[in-house]
Amino acid sequence: MPLISPWRADFPALDALQRQGQTYLDSAATTQKPQALLDALNHYYTSGAANVHRAQHLPGAHATQAFEASRHKVGQWLNAGESGQIIFTHGATSALNLLAYGLQAHFAEGDEIVISALEHHANLLPWQQLARRRNLRLVVLPLDGHGLIDLEAAATLIGPRTRLLAVSQFSNVLGAWQPLTRLLALAQAQGALTVVDGAQGVVHGRHDVQALGCDFYVFSSHKLYGPEGLGVLYGRHAALAHLDHWQFGGEMVLDVDYHRAEFRPAPLGFEAGTPPIASVIGLGATLEYLDGLDQKAVVDHEARLHRRLLEGLQQREQVRVLGAPELALVSFVVDGVHNADLAHLLTEQGIAVRAGHHCAMPLLKSLGLPGAIRVSLGLYNDSDDLLRFFSALDQGLELLA
Repeated sequence: MPLISPWRADFPALDALQRQGQTYLDSAATTQKPQALLDALNHYYTSGAANVHRAQHLPGAHATQAFEASRHKVGQWLNAGESGQIIFTHGATSALNLLAYGLQAHFAEGDEIVISALEHHANLLPWQQLARRRNLRLVVLPLDGHGLIDLEAAATLIGPRTRLLAVSQFSNVLGAWQPLTRLLALAQAQGALTVVDGAQGVVHGRHDVQALGCDFYVFSSHKLYGPEGLGVLYGRHAALAHLDHWQFGGEMVLDVDYHRAEFRPAPLGFEAGTPPIASVIGLGATLEYLDGLDQKAVVDHEARLHRRLLEGLQQREQVRVLGAPELALVSFVVDGVHNADLAHLLTEQGIAVRAGHHCAMPLLKSLGLPGAIRVSLGLYNDSDDLLRFFSALDQGLELLA
């Protein structure tokens, strides 16, 4: 029985891609954008663009109002409540670097930062480089056979010298929800700060950061059907107090002369310079659009589509699925076939998937693989997309396997 997405028409780029003979199955890298976002960007630019927080004139007041309304919408989306703050950055990577530089005074030589073996480079390299700068120990939590962070190992590796735990909510390679509740509890028992990379997780379902209990939560707009060049950093008030300012310039200043300066607290104190105004306003429009959808229907559609994808891959003997993917994406390899060769044949047939190490090179190395093919789904995908993918895959396998 066909699975038809009732939201497909809300994403006008899909019609353009279809006319180009393209089937888009790379939403974990970036999503297509809803008409609501395009309308918001068009309105901002055609009604009079202006900088925010800097002027009394009407265009500036309108821009500031829309900008801060989006901050409120993000806080509502995450249920940040009164205990948290929302800081806008230029991406999830930027947000994680903000934390790595802003928190470095929190560490002393010999302290430990704990990450996991499945982290995206964005949640590995900032902490790796901080460890090098401050002579810290970077502890890497291993995975179990299902692609989950090994909790037994974590209980022994998270200890009294642990000052920070930074882990992904949902693996961008293995497609599995990580056991955050228990991991965060282990770190908090040691008095450590906790950072959750929600770049993939935030896209699927609504997540309550207060219930989650982390100190910081990071995500990128462009994976959540929003504009590029924008990231979000949620921080608890008490956790934000540990952050030093790390970028300096306009807007974040309270008072300054030639030899001294006093800076604003969060959020504006960590938004130096002109922010990505249009993107922030656009993200607010995207969240309004997503908030108006039947969330249960979205979850059900994505789950059913994912099952078909996983079952179809598992039925092909040459294909080896990585881990135990639960939702949204599946990474796989074909023994004896290089992922780049298969990706080339899929591309020639108009199938847009991701190939390579997926910005998680250490994870792929630990699996003994040079890379993998990843198929990732958005709420706009349907069963016809999968039929075209499997047809192209079979043709590729016939040539290569």
